[in-house]
Amino acid sequence: MIMVAAMSALVVVAIFGLLADGRELMQQSIWVKPLKFGVSFVIHGATLAWLLPKLRKARRTMWTLGTLLAVAGLVDVGFIAVQAARGTYSHFNTGTDAFNEIGQVVFSAGVVALFAANLLIAVMLLFQRMGETALTWVLRAGIGLAVMGMGLASFMVGTAMRKPRMVEDAYGNPVPLVGGHGVGVPDGDGMPITNWSIVGGDLRVPHFISLHSIQVFVLAVVVLTALAARISWLRSERVRAQLTGVVILGYAALFIITAWQALRGQSLIHPDTATWIALAASVVVTALLAVLAISAARRSEMAPAGPRARAQRDRRAPAVR
Repeated sequence: MIMVAAMSALVVVAIFGLLADGRELMQQSIWVKPLKFGVSFVIHGATLAWLLPKLRKARRTMWTLGTLLAVAGLVDVGFIAVQAARGTYSHFNTGTDAFNEIGQVVFSAGVVALFAANLLIAVMLLFQRMGETALTWVLRAGIGLAVMGMGLASFMVGTAMRKPRMVEDAYGNPVPLVGGHGVGVPDGDGMPITNWSIVGGDLRVPHFISLHSIQVFVLAVVVLTALAARISWLRSERVRAQLTGVVILGYAALFIITAWQALRGQSLIHPDTATWIALAASVVVTALLAVLAISAARRSEMAPAGPRARAQRDRRAPAVR
């Protein structure tokens, strides 16, 4: 939560910078990147701060991993903010000034620490149950997808332009960049705020989708639990778990499709026929699975039940204040 507070402060500073500082990098305010990272870490940090205390096994280890993640996040995003204030690039910057050279080493170490901490948390979640089945599975799937998205970030250097290219910092000075977020195209020519490429593949799209999957999944559980107060067939824990599983499968398909699209050098907003077919197929399959789960739940609800079965069903209903 200390990290979350620091990131929240950074968000305020970055918003002020957007309004008061006219310096730009690649036709965008230098404060856009700190703003994006600040918001992202506020969400991810708050989620983990809520999640980790719920784990009953290896609590000391989980505390250590949470602390490692918080420190690494502060270091990495702090470097991004400082580089923005200096009017230069944080990612892929191979400039030879002393601050940048040292900062890039620390920055890279922080990225590895963030990945390792999330990976270990994901592995340990496999051996713990947190409340009802639906919540357990969304937390496992959410952290797991986040780790996959972090792993995908390693392709950002490998699949992007390998040869150094010279760009200008906010003051017009040349800066050498090696690598980038794009596939087949250099960074730039991006959408507002996100800066995702509109002319080629961009691995930041699936990276973003995966990192915030856990928030989407937990929201699905919250919504289903709230609806269970009014919809009788949703009071079964098994039904809610099935519908949550459908959400996880559909969202995972979206992650896979956008990653596949980006790795083929294709912009998010210019999908080809193959991408449209894959997306349509995933929507149809997801909808069909949801319909099947709901139909089975409704049939079970309408089936005659004895006193014992009704009592068991009532005990499975979530408590509503």
